[in-house]
Amino acid sequence: MSISSRFAVGVHILTLIEFNKDGVSSSEYLAESVNTNPALIRKIIGMLKKADLVDVHPGIAGTKLARDLSDITLLDVYKAVNVVQDNKLFSMHENPNPKCPVGRNIQEAIMPIFSTAQRALEKVLGNVTLEDIVADIVEKEQIN
Repeated sequence: MSISSRFAVGVHILTLIEFNKDGVSSSEYLAESVNTNPALIRKIIGMLKKADLVDVHPGIAGTKLARDLSDITLLDVYKAVNVVQDNKLFSMHENPNPKCPVGRNIQEAIMPIFSTAQRALEKVLGNVTLEDIVADIVEKEQIN
């Protein structure tokens, strides 16, 4: 199991919108950079819009960031594009066999670990802004 690629694509979209802030960021333009189809981009943009991370202006204006770069964290993007149950990264399987020693105890054994991992992920993502990502890409481009 891996985290959905929607998260990476969401970060890519937002970063590219910033790099192209004086241009038109249409779904076709964004899809070309992500190397995917515009329908997927529109779906993810819809999720980002619902989270108030982008403003969508159909036609010539394209998509713009709804907030400053420093006000958008990777946690914001993660939450916007990942449809997770009760906002949890990990979910438990239901109804393990209570007659089995593992089935009887597995949830209680691993839920604290899942909770710790969730908090760690949220802390890391919450401490990185889109501004940090843009700065890193600008630096990498200067080296190349």
